Amino acid sequence: MTEYPKAAEDLASILSRAAAKKKSIELGGAFTKRAGAGPIAPPDVIVSTSRMNRILAYEPRDLTISVEAGLPYSDLSAALAANGQMLPFDPPFSERATIGGVVASNSSGPRRRLYGTVRDLVIGMKYATLEGKLVQSGGMVVKNVAGLDTGKLMIGSWGTLAAIASVNFKVLPVPAVERTFVVAVDSPAAAFEIRGQLLRSVLQPCSIDFVNLLAAGQLGYKKAFVAIEFGGNQAVIARSESELAAWTEAVAQAPDEARKLWQGIQNFTPRFLEKYSGGVVVRVSTTLTDMPAAIESLDAPVVARAGSGVIYAYFSRPESGVKWMAANPQWTSVVEYAPAAQKEKLPLWPSPGNDMELMKRVKQMFDPENLLNRGRYYRHF
Repeated sequence: MTEYPKAAEDLASILSRAAAKKKSIELGGAFTKRAGAGPIAPPDVIVSTSRMNRILAYEPRDLTISVEAGLPYSDLSAALAANGQMLPFDPPFSERATIGGVVASNSSGPRRRLYGTVRDLVIGMKYATLEGKLVQSGGMVVKNVAGLDTGKLMIGSWGTLAAIASVNFKVLPVPAVERTFVVAVDSPAAAFEIRGQLLRSVLQPCSIDFVNLLAAGQLGYKKAFVAIEFGGNQAVIARSESELAAWTEAVAQAPDEARKLWQGIQNFTPRFLEKYSGGVVVRVSTTLTDMPAAIESLDAPVVARAGSGVIYAYFSRPESGVKWMAANPQWTSVVEYAPAAQKEKLPLWPSPGNDMELMKRVKQMFDPENLLNRGRYYRHF
């Protein structure tokens, strides 16, 4: 049975009724990320926020917007673009993913290097608890420091604490000019030398992504490459192009080429999972210094946020990903996406660190019966 609330009050009521009967609940929007994180135990009730899809308030001059959790990210992006504004999350599954899902999974993409993640642009949130209460956290102003911002706990919680009803964002202006460059490289070391020069310079690229040879082939390229995007006025773009040309041979992309490239990088994960139904995606977090060594150790397609220390490795066979994780405990790794049939057997998050005990206590506060998205948090709860 699937419930489709149409408003925050309906959502709270559904959760309360289910919790009172100790029914387990699967919570989602469009459910594009069912392959993500841990396996949800078979639920008694499924709740989809997909019909909660309104823009509640939008003040373009104030650079703020409030939307319901079920609004598709693509629809929100189109509404903002009409006013020359954006939320540069670049999440995978972006065609169908809802805002609630993007926030709950803390999804981000290439432009996180300059603009940050979801957490950096959320200024307020309303969420429904299993007690049937609606909690407002934050507000509609960019600087809001009154009280504890409990809404931030929902970001990245994979729907295990409460149900996001609506989210308020700080939005950003679209740069007047955007330009993408591709630098072909023979090795990760060469790629990260270019990355180092960029980070040591005064330039501020929006994105610096490294795509290794195995991943580049799937995007139609014959060599590994670094993709770099700049945004700003014409003078900023001209200086960026000039300085980049002094370090390396960078090929400027036409607007259509750039759009195709970034869409391919942004949605590499869903396309990989579609092609390899038994494949897994491992997310690796390292220091910027350690990134070349980590990538050299991976015999798999790799897409890396070279300016942020995040690496995505794509294994067509789950056992290959598990073997690599076990052999490289010096880097924090997690199986971010895997087939449902494999999740019970895989070590999804083998070394979560000391913070896990605190996370479990927070879970106990919000959901003491472990009813909401049970098992979703990488099987830890």
